[in-house]
Formats: sequence, C-alpha cells, structure tokens
Amino acid sequence: MSEIVIRHVETTDAQALHHLYSQTPVYRDTLQLPLPSVESWHKRLANPEPGTHNLAAIIDEQLAGQLVVMLNQRVRRRHVATFGIGVDPRYHGKGVGSRLMQAMIDLCDNWAAIERIELTVFTDNPAAIALYRKFGFEIEGTSRAYAMRDGVLVDAYHMARLRSGQPYGDA
Repeated sequence: MSEIVIRHVETTDAQALHHLYSQTPVYRDTLQLPLPSVESWHKRLANPEPGTHNLAAIIDEQLAGQLVVMLNQRVRRRHVATFGIGVDPRYHGKGVGSRLMQAMIDLCDNWAAIERIELTVFTDNPAAIALYRKFGFEIEGTSRAYAMRDGVLVDAYHMARLRSGQPYGDA
C-alpha cells in the first residue's frame, strides 16, 4: 500500500467527503444522517465553525478518511477538544485511523494547548474503541439509549484522554 498523507481538508474535497459519508458502514457509526447532499458538504467546508480543524487521509490521491477536531471555544472549556472520524471501508485495518489520530493528537498536544480530548462512541463498535484505547482514551461512562440508529436506540461510551496522563479517579 502507498503512503498515507495527512493534510487539511480542502473545499475541493466536498465530493469525496460526500462519497465517504454516504456509505452505510461509515454513517451508521457516526451521528450523521444517511443521504447527505454534496451541497451540505460544500457549505460545511466553506464556512467552518471557529476552532474547527478538518484533516484528510490521502492514499494514492484518494480520500481514505477524515477527522474533524473541534477546539472548544467556551472560556472555561478552552482546554478541551472533541472530534469525529470516518474511514472508507476499503481502507479499514490499513492504519488510516491511526494516522489521523496521531495528527490530531499532535495538533492538540503541541499546538493548541489542549489538555483533554473527549468523544462518544457506540458501545457496539469494538474497532473504534480499540483505536481510541491505543491512543490513551479511557471510558468515563455510558449513556443508555444515546442515539437512534437503524430504528433502535443504541448506547454510547463517553471516552477521554488527558494530556497530562493523570490517572482517573482520586488524585
């Protein structure tokens, strides 16, 4: 396999992102709705929210995955970021998610003064949970009936990684 190149998402990536998030194995493990429009991707890329950094994983000039990290803009939570990630099923198990996670953590730890990165993940997504654990994320709690998926309410874990490496619990 060719090298995985990480770069910032460009407005010209709207069609590729539309394709990525139109795939059932991708959108069903996110909070995105099926059948996104290309226009919605154009708007999202043209007008990003403040504190948003949108990364693309490219293999052989093809978009293999995307990670968007949102740096919290609220005064008392500026030390916190959250993110969402999607990997094209053709590239599962090829290191795309790990490369995107490495780039995001480098941005948060070394450039944005982020102390805490948090996320939610469906409890029945063991591949994603394993990826997050690989990068030091720990489960902090569970939300029952968190989101609708395929006509059923599903549970989600809340996970976080502290830059300090502080253990959770009594310190």
